[in-house]
Amino acid sequence: MLLQRVITALVLAPLVVLAIFKLPHLYFAIIWGVVLLIAAWEWANLAEVKTVLGKCLFLVAMLIPMVLLQFWTQLLEALAQLSNWPEIRTYSGLIEALVVPAVVFWIYVMFKIRRAGADLLDIKMGVGKKLWIGGFVLVSAWLFLSRLIVLEEPAMTLFLFILIWSADIGAYFAGKKFGKTKLAIEISPGKTLEGLYGALLASVVVGLVFTLYFNFSAMSIGDFLMLSVITVLVSVYGDLFFSAAKRIRGVKDSGMILPGHGGLLDRLDSVIAAIPVFYAGVWFIRWMYS
Repeated sequence: MLLQRVITALVLAPLVVLAIFKLPHLYFAIIWGVVLLIAAWEWANLAEVKTVLGKCLFLVAMLIPMVLLQFWTQLLEALAQLSNWPEIRTYSGLIEALVVPAVVFWIYVMFKIRRAGADLLDIKMGVGKKLWIGGFVLVSAWLFLSRLIVLEEPAMTLFLFILIWSADIGAYFAGKKFGKTKLAIEISPGKTLEGLYGALLASVVVGLVFTLYFNFSAMSIGDFLMLSVITVLVSVYGDLFFSAAKRIRGVKDSGMILPGHGGLLDRLDSVIAAIPVFYAGVWFIRWMYS
């Protein structure tokens, strides 16, 4: 199992780096969209969608807003010309405001998990509501990673992935060595408070190294480290959110597409939660110094 995990990671990591630095933005958005549509299929299984048709309809329901958001500016331009309403072009900036509900959702998840604990597993929720939540979370992750790679240098997107991967490694080794206090035993028995501290420490180290090496413009070291810590903290609870969904469903993994890792959701759970928070933080820091 460990060998499978290592081999899978060694194959995927270079592909991620190549996609970030070499692909045109549109192609990156398409490939990232395909990845998240596969993850959406896994979410449909967790949401207990029984039929293939139902799962396909869920994917279509996700694909429609993804296409509209990808071509939002062009759509507004076409509407402005067809309707003789040039002011509609000013609504192009509304796309940035969509990060607010995404960030609020993950903050809510953090507090809900901290307060509810085991009671979280007893929450009854219909299939439709589960699909709404999953669709919102996945489309948000798609949108803001696609936006990040357009608006920022590729190194910033690479940093986000390395940050989360490093935090996972830091959490694993700190939890293995020092782990005693369970973080959310009913949801994920293996996660400990000490592991969380290890993840946060890793975020500081990685953030410091990247800031010194890449010298991201308009960002102080303090701002960048704070953003790194907040992003990793939210990512840990993103992991717990998807772990709770799997426990409620009664499965260990979301899928089997990645040997040794399970499904795409099993690998991307932390990243999915981190993306809108990281994007919002970068945008806010840029705005402060503009």
